[in-house]
Amino acid sequence: MVVVVLLVLLPPAVILGGVFAGGSETWDHLAATVLWLYLWNSLALVVGVGAVTLVVGVSTAWLVSTCDFPGRRSFEWALILPLALPTYIMAFTYAELLAHGGTVQQTLQLVFAPETTARLRTGLMSLPGAGLMMALVLYPYVYLITRTSFQKQSGGILETSRILGKGPWETFFRVALPLARPGIVAGVTLVLMEVLNEYGAVKYFGVSTFTTGIFRAWFALGDGPAAIRLSASLLVLVFALILVERAQRGRARFDQGSSRFRPVPRYPLRGMRRWAAFGVCAVPVLLGFAVPVGQLLVWAGQVAPEALDRRFLTLAMNSFGLASAAALLAVLAALVIVYAVRLSPTPLLRLGSRASSLGYSIPGAVVAVGVLIPFLWVDRHLAALLRPLVDGPVGLVLTGTVAALIFAYVVRFLAVALNPVDSGFERVCGNLDETSRSLGASPLRTLWKVDLPLLRGTLVAAGLLVFVDVLKELPLTLILRPFNFDTLATRAFQLASDEQVARSALPALLIVAVGTVPVIVLSRIIARQRV
Repeated sequence: MVVVVLLVLLPPAVILGGVFAGGSETWDHLAATVLWLYLWNSLALVVGVGAVTLVVGVSTAWLVSTCDFPGRRSFEWALILPLALPTYIMAFTYAELLAHGGTVQQTLQLVFAPETTARLRTGLMSLPGAGLMMALVLYPYVYLITRTSFQKQSGGILETSRILGKGPWETFFRVALPLARPGIVAGVTLVLMEVLNEYGAVKYFGVSTFTTGIFRAWFALGDGPAAIRLSASLLVLVFALILVERAQRGRARFDQGSSRFRPVPRYPLRGMRRWAAFGVCAVPVLLGFAVPVGQLLVWAGQVAPEALDRRFLTLAMNSFGLASAAALLAVLAALVIVYAVRLSPTPLLRLGSRASSLGYSIPGAVVAVGVLIPFLWVDRHLAALLRPLVDGPVGLVLTGTVAALIFAYVVRFLAVALNPVDSGFERVCGNLDETSRSLGASPLRTLWKVDLPLLRGTLVAAGLLVFVDVLKELPLTLILRPFNFDTLATRAFQLASDEQVARSALPALLIVAVGTVPVIVLSRIIARQRV
């Protein structure tokens, strides 16, 4: 376990250690000219996207959890669907929809002047537009966790508030919302982490953030120290968010007030209220999933005859191969860590287990730079050792290979597998380990014969979550992929950046289709939690 944890912590340690190394003229120039722009834009996106996702996620979660209105059952799972779309796919789809000469522009010009409709796309290709695209994709994080919090609240508490003379709005703001605060803050924190990790949408819309700055420093300027320092700045910002989230919890404890749990009774909405609730839930689904996916389907139908070729098959095989390998290794690493803590729950091992999940909170571009630096160091030393044994020059052995890319994926998404495996052990296995070992079975035999058969479903679910996240990951893949090696994500982004948006529809649709599977499964799991 110690080796696994140390490997996972290597990239962030390299980034933080690189801050103390010597600077460069490029870094001095960036610090004097654009560093504050990166910080301002990143914070503006954090505040804007956080506010929008908070309002949309909490309102829709409250409506589907406590109210009865037309389409409620469908909205329970449909509101999660935008999570299957990567933000960069959402961005270039809407940008093309609003392009000059597009269907939307031609329709609007029947009512408005061409100058007015042109401003619509100009307004979208900006920082607020990038924030809107992110909010449409990321609000399900808040919706999912908040909905679970509302479902776990006891109906008796809300009814008591109503009996004491509090109206529906006052009951919501003074009782239900404070009880759900931990879940809401956790959901918003996840959203903010994804905002800081975003590269594709902000790059496509021309918004300068830390992630675009890291790419510019590394590729365009060729300055590793500057990229490391930008990565460290972004890492500090991420850790600040984590500390703020931890601090707001304090020592607060949340209790339902009764040992007898009774689910919140759904309140039937009447008249215009029921249709207002329908509209509040329908708009995020329409704008966040139906419109972009519908447009992608139209484009895919236009280009399918010529785009479905051997190259597309290679893209799919590259993506699925990487995602499968990363998912398998992440689940194995999670299994090793969780089982080691169960066998010896010392404070040090528990701390290592928690630290190994930090990778998910670190942006992909930062992880990529943190992996490149030690791999380049190892390659240089390997070249020095092998040069006397080889006649020709020794190339890169690890850097720029699939192995480096898969290692970075495991570092980034280990927490996605770690949490389900940990909860699976607690929920499914219970004290069976101790019973098996008391009968003379070794820990390894107990794991193989007792735990793994019981955890089969949990391990498959954890692997599926990692698989989908790897399939969608863009910045990490762009930095670390081998030369002339593309995935569905990188190909879709490259085609869109080259103004071949229609041709990007097929790889984008495949990513969305695969991402929809765990979204629907997750919705059904949450639905079963309602008593």
